[in-house]
Amino acid sequence: MARFLFTMASSEDLGLPSRLIPVARALKDRGHDVAMINSARAPTALITEMGIPQVVLGPLPVAQPFFDMQAGARAFDVEHLVGLLYSDIPYLKGLTGAYQNAFRAFRPDVVIDSFAPYSCLAARIESIPLVQVTQGNFLADSPGFVWWEGERPAGLASAVDAVNALAAEHGLPALRRAADILTGDRTFVIGSPETDPVHAGADVVHVGSLRAGQVDEGLPAWLDALGRERKLVWVYAGNPRYGGAVITTPFDSEIVLQAALETLGDVDADVVLTTGFQDALAETVFPANFHVTNFVSGPAMAARCDLLIHHGGHGSVVNGLAAGKPAVIVPTNSERESNARRLASLGVCEVVFPIDGTATEKRIETAAFATAVNRVLAEPSYTAAARAVGGRLAGLGGVLEIVGKIEELASEAATRPGGRV
Repeated sequence: MARFLFTMASSEDLGLPSRLIPVARALKDRGHDVAMINSARAPTALITEMGIPQVVLGPLPVAQPFFDMQAGARAFDVEHLVGLLYSDIPYLKGLTGAYQNAFRAFRPDVVIDSFAPYSCLAARIESIPLVQVTQGNFLADSPGFVWWEGERPAGLASAVDAVNALAAEHGLPALRRAADILTGDRTFVIGSPETDPVHAGADVVHVGSLRAGQVDEGLPAWLDALGRERKLVWVYAGNPRYGGAVITTPFDSEIVLQAALETLGDVDADVVLTTGFQDALAETVFPANFHVTNFVSGPAMAARCDLLIHHGGHGSVVNGLAAGKPAVIVPTNSERESNARRLASLGVCEVVFPIDGTATEKRIETAAFATAVNRVLAEPSYTAAARAVGGRLAGLGGVLEIVGKIEELASEAATRPGGRV
């Protein structure tokens, strides 16, 4: 049996761990040793609840430099976002070194990553085979986040000098773009060519949703009676406040929660709100038709509800499509807006754009939000479109294809000199 270590960018939301957990559990069920690294509080709670061991990352020798959150929320593409996050050489070197130490301690046969450039760089330095499980617009060979605006502007932030400086220290070849480090020995895109397009010739495999092969625990007993006599709406607001109770940031999804609280109490529906282990909702007073919980199985909840309301995160998008369910989306940054516009172009959702969306204080027109919710609940074409797109996702390989290819990669590595690629 092999050893597999899952890594991802650490932030206080559940998108990246949720996409990797089905793969990790499938490998664990096949007898392999698996573990994850994510030092953020909410992901750690989810990973623990899912029964997956975690590797603790040592303290970083350097503090994180200033991150321009306004620019990050409107990043043009993944190369721009990586540039905003990781262009500081000492910081990138400190992060990469911490992951090298973790790899040496755990000794993985393969690293499976989702959007952690420093982990990918550490895997290359340590000569460990690398698998990337990602979404289309998180790859350099994609149309990017703001594809509807046309040509890429000149002079955007880049981390290519930082990445190549560190690569050169370890005898690795230079990259043309910093985001190229996110391409693995095998790269799997969750979604399909229509939901997650990449450029022609990109060495990726679209795998549809990760529902296939996933152990599904079902839903809690209290949910059984909901949505039997009327519609059932699932609201996932993401992280309401990345900066905590006091500080607002351009990435916050609080407006999704506010819109739901202000409008859905008047809708003839049961509403399930999942908080994603966020503490910001502790003082909130909910309408009588709301039912609040930290977490439920995404695939099971999507299959059970009639409508998803969310902030445009890729995991929520794919969960809804896999279940053939429509959505109302309030995108809270450019990457989420990219996902929302793709779905809208397929007839699957209504998008309600924040007003002054680049400002720290976002607002939403609640009348427009209520109209969108009622329209999607009443008009069957949205559900029909979601079922059609979901059917095409189901025809792709899902978790089982990823797991099979990962095991092949581990076997190939074991037969090579030194035991690794």
